[in-house]
Amino acid sequence: VQLQAFGGGLVQAGGSLRLSCAASGRTFSSYAMGWFRQAPGKEREFVAAIRWSGGVTYYADSAKGRFTTSRDNAKNTVDLQMNSLKPEDTAVYYCATPRSPYSDLGSAMKYWGKGTQVTVSS
Repeated sequence: VQLQAFGGGLVQAGGSLRLSCAASGRTFSSYAMGWFRQAPGKEREFVAAIRWSGGVTYYADSAKGRFTTSRDNAKNTVDLQMNSLKPEDTAVYYCATPRSPYSDLGSAMKYWGKGTQVTVSS
């Protein structure tokens, strides 16, 4: 399973970025997808997750109301639209997916992509 996140960059506070993650190596539409982030000196934390069908999503409190995750199972991609960005959103963002198909959104992630840097300036 290969995952590659892209779309990061430098943005001013209040701005928006859209991250994408391309997946390959197995039947994408059968697996939940998650977004995580890791800021310098901090542990990796959960940001958002989406069910294999795309019908159910779940967000960390810090992301609710500002971030939206979606997926395109025909293109094997999952996106994270980030609006109203804050300096505290600065981190490396990762996409990830669990080992088993049709997993609950709280399942542990098995496969991780290389992250993409998001920097929000004040």
